Amino acid sequence: MAALLGEGVHPAPPRRFTTAHPIAYPVFEIPESIPLRGSSQEPGVMRTAQLALTALEEALLNAGWAATELADFNVGVCMGTTVGCTLNSEEFYREFRSGSQPDMAPVIRFLNSNPSQVIARSLEVTGPCQTVVNACSSGTDAIGIGASWIRAGLCDIVIAGGADELCRVTYNGFISLMITDDKACRPFDRRRKGLNLGEGAAVLLLESEKLVRHRKSPTQAILLGYGSAGDAHHLTAPDPQGRGLKRAIFSALEENHMLAGDIAFINAHGTGTPDNDRVESKVLHELFPGVPFYSTKGCTGHTLGAAGAIEAAFTIASLKTGVIPPSAGFEERDPELPAHPVEQKSTVPGRVALSQSLAFGGSNAVLIFGKE
Repeated sequence: MAALLGEGVHPAPPRRFTTAHPIAYPVFEIPESIPLRGSSQEPGVMRTAQLALTALEEALLNAGWAATELADFNVGVCMGTTVGCTLNSEEFYREFRSGSQPDMAPVIRFLNSNPSQVIARSLEVTGPCQTVVNACSSGTDAIGIGASWIRAGLCDIVIAGGADELCRVTYNGFISLMITDDKACRPFDRRRKGLNLGEGAAVLLLESEKLVRHRKSPTQAILLGYGSAGDAHHLTAPDPQGRGLKRAIFSALEENHMLAGDIAFINAHGTGTPDNDRVESKVLHELFPGVPFYSTKGCTGHTLGAAGAIEAAFTIASLKTGVIPPSAGFEERDPELPAHPVEQKSTVPGRVALSQSLAFGGSNAVLIFGKE
């Protein structure tokens, strides 16, 4: 939250790879000076899995759980990612396409780097284990699916979240779609031109009601609702009327018989692309008129499969601190948008918040959290 409420961080040209583009499109890259603590547990896995393990260690510490204590419970793992680490073994692909027989070590390393399986192995847990690959809603969907396992009695605890790393193929791909800003992204701003890519991970520990009643330390929040819906409008663009997003919102609200008026603030997907921000603004104005909303991608970039999980964590942090941060990168209102994000730090006017994700392929996912 400190970065969201202060000056934040700023994107810069990627350091771990180079391209031939004349423009060095900036990204939010985790610097090498920040150690990925998970690398010591699984030294042979790829960066996406290391990011997930690092977030896991932080989540366990924050929740007051020692890894050894989990053996007494039925623990599931559900993590979201998109391309993850699948596209960063370029040399292997070049050798294969040239007709030679490349060393299979990169393939073995990739097969050992499924983020959910890596977490399950590191903790030696044997509950349900699933990796969700549903574009940019993957982290949100993973948390929603994990919660359903608890409700069904399959798990006492679910480790849920998302992780994604930057790589050259993803970087080039988004540039080719012409939805990447050559400066810091500006979600919902009149001058917005596109997104900045980012990387990272977030993990939430979802606990059953029985465990919550017996835990000594307080919980961070309550997961009150989850909704997921597709609009099947376009491969990359959202439905102009936001039909799928609306269905996902209504589904999440209905889970605990909530109304739109119960929502105190909204963590929007807010990529900074013209189409996404237009659709979100329209839907939020229609369903939640006057409810404050913001985007955090001006501080993190778009972390793809990790985005929904990271934004869920930010939403919980806002509920806990009682503070809504200003929407990073937003400076000038767009007269074509009916709703605009918060421009100044403000107080949370309630106890329930919504976080939403819009993804390629028309996937939409929504989580609703309540303050304990």
